[in-house]
Amino acid sequence: MGESPHLSWLRTAVFLGIGYALVGIVFAVPATHVQAWRLAAWGVSAIGYAAHIAYERFRLRNSPGSAALHVTFAVALGAFGLAVGANIHSLASGPNHYRQLLLLALGIWPVITALPAFLVAYGTNIILARALGSVPRQ
Repeated sequence: MGESPHLSWLRTAVFLGIGYALVGIVFAVPATHVQAWRLAAWGVSAIGYAAHIAYERFRLRNSPGSAALHVTFAVALGAFGLAVGANIHSLASGPNHYRQLLLLALGIWPVITALPAFLVAYGTNIILARALGSVPRQ
């Protein structure tokens, strides 16, 4: 028996959101070749982002707006996870003058990542819809 489309997009978005946060946290651990690790984290996240857009468009057959919102939810969740990780790291590393700013990051990071994520996902979905035609739901 198939999974409902609502559960499918939500499960995928949560999975990718957690993945974005984990990639950001784990790839920040190495103390050498920091720039290379940072670029690798961006690359892995970009692959997940593109795969999510393709999944929403071709597998779930969502409209460009719905697909962009679902992708945006995953990105914002990942940014929230990174902010949580930064706050935990701040608490574990002793006195820190930036603790109040890191608390603000819990709300700010998801918001500042959501708008560009939505615009890129929406634009990509519009281009795919025009280039490949409308994908009918089955």
